[in-house]
Amino acid sequence: FRNFHTYMSAVAPAIPKPRTRLYDYKKYWAECFDVSEFLPTTRQEMDLLGWDSCDIIIVTGDAYVDHASFGMAIIGRLLESQGFRVGIIAQPDWQSCEPFAALGCPNLFYGVSAGNMDSMINRYTADKKVRSDDAYTPGGSGGKRPDRATLVYAQRCKEAFPDIPIILGGIEASLRRIAHYDYWQDQVRRSILIDAAADLLVYGNSERAIVEIAHRLGRGEAVRSLTDIRGTAFVRSDTPVGWQEIDSTRIDRPGRVDRIVNPYINTREIGADERSRRSDALATATVTDTKLDRSKTVIRLPTFEKVRNDKVLYAHANRILHLETNPGNARALVQKHGDVDLWLNPPPVPLSTEEMDYVYGMPYKRVPHPVYADAKVPAWEMIRFSVNIMRGCFGGCTFCSITEHEGRIIQNRSSESILAEVEDIRDKVPGFTGVISDLGGPTANMYRLACKSSAIEAACRRPSCVFPGICKNLKTDHSALTQLYKDARQLPGVKKVLVASGVRYDLAVEDPEYVKELVTHHVGGYLKIAPEHTEDGPLNKMLKPGIGTYDRFREMFEKFSAEAGKEQYLIPYFIAAHPGTTNEDMLELSLWLKSNGFRADQVQAFYPSPMATATAMYHSGRNPLRRVGYKKGEVVSTAKDPEDRKLHKAFLRYHDPSNWPLLRRVLKKMGRANLIGSEERHLIPAYTPDEADKVYQSERRKNTAIAHRTRKRKAATGKMLTQHTGLPPRDDGASG
Repeated sequence: FRNFHTYMSAVAPAIPKPRTRLYDYKKYWAECFDVSEFLPTTRQEMDLLGWDSCDIIIVTGDAYVDHASFGMAIIGRLLESQGFRVGIIAQPDWQSCEPFAALGCPNLFYGVSAGNMDSMINRYTADKKVRSDDAYTPGGSGGKRPDRATLVYAQRCKEAFPDIPIILGGIEASLRRIAHYDYWQDQVRRSILIDAAADLLVYGNSERAIVEIAHRLGRGEAVRSLTDIRGTAFVRSDTPVGWQEIDSTRIDRPGRVDRIVNPYINTREIGADERSRRSDALATATVTDTKLDRSKTVIRLPTFEKVRNDKVLYAHANRILHLETNPGNARALVQKHGDVDLWLNPPPVPLSTEEMDYVYGMPYKRVPHPVYADAKVPAWEMIRFSVNIMRGCFGGCTFCSITEHEGRIIQNRSSESILAEVEDIRDKVPGFTGVISDLGGPTANMYRLACKSSAIEAACRRPSCVFPGICKNLKTDHSALTQLYKDARQLPGVKKVLVASGVRYDLAVEDPEYVKELVTHHVGGYLKIAPEHTEDGPLNKMLKPGIGTYDRFREMFEKFSAEAGKEQYLIPYFIAAHPGTTNEDMLELSLWLKSNGFRADQVQAFYPSPMATATAMYHSGRNPLRRVGYKKGEVVSTAKDPEDRKLHKAFLRYHDPSNWPLLRRVLKKMGRANLIGSEERHLIPAYTPDEADKVYQSERRKNTAIAHRTRKRKAATGKMLTQHTGLPPRDDGASG
């Protein structure tokens, strides 16, 4: 074979077909009941529906908002469409099991989720400080869910009804499905499935798995027999007959070719030092692939006990996990926890466009449950006029959880479904003023972007389709999205359609027509994008493009804004203290910000979320994007000490006088005292802290004087208009 893609296209299977499409299942007997206006949250609501019991009860850490942006509403409505009676227990008091028994005993199972966010990330900042608010709670108040909510809820469900199966789901369970580094305890924890003593865990896009689980349990199958469902994790005692194991419990020896299958094979890794071995490795894999059935092959990872005590082995296990994420070629994974094996089946098959339309076409009320009365749910306030057009992300950013949770294959809704939802918002959502706040998703502009070849897509093991450059096999034509924007803004009653999701500008620059449509019609004055950094060191660890791509996009943005006669601005986001970032990197970023006139009000510090590749770098000090070894392999340094993290954030807020003393000390230590002074070329002034306060007061007086002159000028302008027109000056602040 001349190249890796040719080889993989020949030996790898295509992305498998689902057993049954979501809308083809035979309905459960309870479909005879009417569709509920809201899924019931009390026995009184169940009585009004004529229910004596629930088939499935969903427990969630979020307020119940019947909207397709809330995961439990999607799952609840989907199961309802299958004929099941579904109840919701939202943000229960976890001090006892009584609230978990409020709807009675479910006939089939409890579905448990912490909510739309990991409960620890929801409650704590990146500096481990307790947040005072919670966007998913009525009134925005914090403290309405416990830490590690999935574990607590599962325990209370088990106390309420010990014999009822418990199925874990949601992003907290999804990202903790394997032994994972826990930032808050600074240690590796067991799989959340083991700690929760639950029966099954569904991860990623869980619609297929949860529907199959419900129907099979409804037919009387035992929950312990459900071991063949993609996108699930479960516990078993040993490897069943007919399965073959690939041993990946140890670090590969340098130069050694695994005689079974090398789990490290990756298109990005055929470097100069490996070219001499490549043909032998591919030949070995070709021979063994004819012997091994991938559907009956499992890769054994290092045990929980080993990855807990050995950081290099942890990085190795994280690397294997991320290489086995493509539904087209991923194999099952197994990791021993004590005396039992944790099994992870391959990821779920992506939803088709028809299935996506089916999921988003449920009879959502699109508002919070009436029990909350006038209390506002901030997360709903933010998204109630927005439309999710797709799922997934092939960017593969190492600090982000989107790819790990939703997958890298984009799952699209049809334009007809999307436009119908826009009209639904126009006609039904209270407070609509004609503005759609967002037409997007995990990213704004990956709608209908995909690999040119389904065979290559099914075979590929790259972590990103856009790093180190855009893959030649990736379609970058945004015409379908551009047309969708045009159609949406031309709907009657729609005044404006905004795009608030993050734009992948490295993709956007490949299609100037898309950028023109976006900038001309869909920017509300500011457009948020995320270069994250300017220096290659941290950018390479993030799998993000160089800052030169940002410059190309900025030029196009300014050009099309000027042509449209609009004054619009780019708001770039940057990360402080990401693995692989040095003090010198942060200094260069600070100088770039100053030279471009940016002053960040809020600073995003790296947050080590469970299971992310960057989190493995943070914990292990190794780069799992490359081969991992004890003596060889790339070492990654990270700002872990609170003072170092504070310094990195201070570089991002170089303009804040409270950061000047720290920056002066560090700049002198770095030999960059030449950046301290009062001229334009200097980064910070050479003032003492007392003098900094004087500068602040001086700037305040200056701004007050400017405001006073502005008011006088407006008053004079109003007087002049009165003299020339005979009309009184406007009193709404707009005169002049």
